[in-house]
Amino acid sequence: MKAKLNLTIEQELIPISKKYARAQGISVSQLVEKLLRQLTEKESPNFSEKWQGKFQTEERQDARYTKLQDRFLK
Repeated sequence: MKAKLNLTIEQELIPISKKYARAQGISVSQLVEKLLRQLTEKESPNFSEKWQGKFQTEERQDARYTKLQDRFLK
């Protein structure tokens, strides 16, 4: 669901942001939303980073397990 948000920015940035958004084929609102998503996604860990080191595996000696262990656990 979309909601309205009032932003205060420098007067000189308004025409620049409108021109840039128009060149990208999006609205200024979409531009701000896209940039905020990019900023917040960088700060939150991805799946691998979030769960790395959280699970313990049992020791096995078969070749398939060893290969997977070398690839994903080390």
